Amino acid sequence: MELGAWVYDQVAGVVGEFKGAAGPYVMLRPVGGGREWQADPADLRPATPAERLSAGVRAANERARAGAAEPVPDLSRPPEPVPHCVACALLVRDRRAARERFDHSAVTDADVLLRRHLWQDHP
Repeated sequence: MELGAWVYDQVAGVVGEFKGAAGPYVMLRPVGGGREWQADPADLRPATPAERLSAGVRAANERARAGAAEPVPDLSRPPEPVPHCVACALLVRDRRAARERFDHSAVTDADVLLRRHLWQDHP
């Protein structure tokens, strides 16, 4: 069995990635990551293409459920202030002043602070 091969554990009923031998057992890792487990080599067989596909889709769905609830912000543009918000206006003023004195670090700081303010106070 090659390292990284996908095998089906007939006792656990799941597909795992072969990670190596540990005494009389082998170590398997769940598809998509997670805690490794030991299995008897006699209980393993190569995973079929359908089992591999199913395990990959299951891992992708778990990743999506776990962390895709919040959209990734577009960091290629400066954040837009909320009209009539004093805190937003002050941060925009600070960003403008930093641009005028060519202080790019302060521009970035103002953008970060404005994004944090928007996230906390304008959900």
